[in-house]
Amino acid sequence: MGWISWIVFGLVAGIIAKWIMPGRDPGGFIITTVIGIVGAMLGGWLATMFGLGDITGFDIKSFIIAVIGSLLLLFIYRRIRA
Repeated sequence: MGWISWIVFGLVAGIIAKWIMPGRDPGGFIITTVIGIVGAMLGGWLATMFGLGDITGFDIKSFIIAVIGSLLLLFIYRRIRA
């Protein structure tokens, strides 16, 4: 259930990350969504590694971690592709 929750969180987090960081992305909506999923999974993995949370369950803390991971990955992607 943990990985599935981070994929669902990532889908929503990717959309929210795009909303928070508007602008043209080199890959469009699909790539932004994929970045959101990967960013949420990365955020969940890092949060677990640093003891800030775990990858199970839906709560506000997990959602914030997913959005931050998505924003971070979207920022890095824009810097590399720009």
